Amino acid sequence: MHCTWIPALADLGDALTQLNPELLICQPGTDGELSAVAAVRTQLAPEVPLIALLEVADESAIAAALAVGARDAVTLARPDRLRAVIERELRSFRLERALNATLQSARDYRKQLESVLRRSNDAIAQVQEGIVVEANTSWLEVFGREHGAIVGQPLMDLFEESSHTALKGALVACLQGRWTDHGLKADALRADGTVLPLELVLSQGEFDGEPCVRLIVPARKRDERELASELADSVRRDPATGLLYRRPLLETIGTRIATPARGGVRYLALLRPDKFAEIEKEIGALASEQLLAEFANMLREHTHSGDVTGRFSGTSFLVLLERGNERDVETWAEQFVARVSKHVFHIGTKTLRATCSVGLGVVPHGNPGLDDAILDAVDACRRARHQGGARVAMLDRADTDSRVQAYDQVWVKHIKAALMENRFRLVQQPVASLRGDDPQMFDVLVRMLDHQKKEVLPADFMAAAERNDLLRNIDRWVVGASLSFAAQRRPGCLFVRLAKDSLLDPSFAGWLDGQRKATNADPARVCFQVTEEIAAAYVKQIKALADAVKSRGFRFAIERFGGGRDPLGLLETLPVDFIKIDGALIQGLAGNVDLQQQVRALVEAASRRRIETIAERVEDANTMAVLWQLGVQFIQGYFVHAPEDVELRAER
Repeated sequence: MHCTWIPALADLGDALTQLNPELLICQPGTDGELSAVAAVRTQLAPEVPLIALLEVADESAIAAALAVGARDAVTLARPDRLRAVIERELRSFRLERALNATLQSARDYRKQLESVLRRSNDAIAQVQEGIVVEANTSWLEVFGREHGAIVGQPLMDLFEESSHTALKGALVACLQGRWTDHGLKADALRADGTVLPLELVLSQGEFDGEPCVRLIVPARKRDERELASELADSVRRDPATGLLYRRPLLETIGTRIATPARGGVRYLALLRPDKFAEIEKEIGALASEQLLAEFANMLREHTHSGDVTGRFSGTSFLVLLERGNERDVETWAEQFVARVSKHVFHIGTKTLRATCSVGLGVVPHGNPGLDDAILDAVDACRRARHQGGARVAMLDRADTDSRVQAYDQVWVKHIKAALMENRFRLVQQPVASLRGDDPQMFDVLVRMLDHQKKEVLPADFMAAAERNDLLRNIDRWVVGASLSFAAQRRPGCLFVRLAKDSLLDPSFAGWLDGQRKATNADPARVCFQVTEEIAAAYVKQIKALADAVKSRGFRFAIERFGGGRDPLGLLETLPVDFIKIDGALIQGLAGNVDLQQQVRALVEAASRRRIETIAERVEDANTMAVLWQLGVQFIQGYFVHAPEDVELRAER
């Protein structure tokens, strides 16, 4: 119990509005003071129970206290009754507060349902050169504006600034006929100042004989089965945050990880606001729930549609993340921590800032144990909080315990056997053009097959291969298979990545000559790629290798580009044909102006040197629209195509 002493009646009003108390106890010193206290309470916080603490609490004194607005009167002479009355009033207050919150949620849900049911027509606007030239009634209703306040005005005035870059890129792409059926997410600014998330459908149109872009917010037509499904889903969710309750959350995550991943990595992220007890003490229990609800809304906006998100415990949230690599996961977490740190929470009439900590635990591909991954995430979050909060910590017990050596022994045998028995295969991930043509370019990835011909992802065996000097052997298999495929199928370009061991191998260029002659492959169809991290650490060696392969007709690229200490310096030093902009920069690009400026600078620097740009790990239409606007030429990622779905089979 946290108690606050109010020395004077003049201080009571501020205390009631700022401290959000659950109980008010008054020991009147003068006649009429109890009435004055009750009047202030009734005006500013009528729901807070008032108890009179008197020298004598007989029937007449209790009746007089009740008459002026107190819930009861007690005396210190009977501490047992005093305790019983306080417990009764606290319980009554908390039940009433919970009931009011439930009723408010029910009213909100009813309003939302009625709004959806009333809207029976698509909201449509037509745009020419960035100006809204026509809008139907449903569009006006969506934005809460009159016809004259929309038609003839810039489209961007109807949306938050964070949505502008994606909107501009999508409008340009649509006018050029390069936008298909992708849904574009944007935050609309209504006339009342509220923000409304929308998903827009764009199509080419014509207005007064001139081309235009037609923007459509589809009307949702739902049948009873859909309504029943939504109702069933709402039962599984916390009404305060809209996220899954703990049990449905764990069940959904368990079901997901039981299915093999399509690629990349899986992590559990545990997120928790820092110093929440102090925040709750400052603003009160009810207001602190509002803060958690706003925190949860930020988390929903920060996650992808494929992520599984829910409320894990009182103040902590759990997310299952599926990303391209470990760095993408770390970037996602770091960006959310930074976003919370910059955010101003509005709780009633108060504003405050808060920070959060994020703990990450890996979900292994081969033997996904949910309990172990959750424990890792919990421990990592605890570590982040103990280090001062507002940070990200990662814990992977698989890489820190004594089992690593035994783990490696098993995988080394599997890798060597797979190399001898030709149980590796290539898969492709298409690289799509933002200029409309099909470049027939593919990023080459490797998979290992077990004895049952089941696919083993690189995340399962590459770490063991690196620790045991087997990456060069795998690289040579991949390069040879890629050259064979290039000779047989003649793609536009195959991007083949090389590990550090191959890059620093002085015999690689000579070995490559033999492979090129054996396969009769056109070297211009193959582009070798290295990471920026390796290139920056071994500039002299990488430049020599790049010169060697380019002199033989091959092409050269740097991947994961842009996140290092001096990326522009590398462009000056290394002879490259492509740069692949790091997926860690692409994550969250659509709503982050700073990231957009950073990517734009990379694109402009590459353009001046006639180097083509590819964005890695593009996962949604909004990001693609922004990249269009920034001048990026190509994209790759699951939004374009999942690598497991199309195989490049190359026999060696």
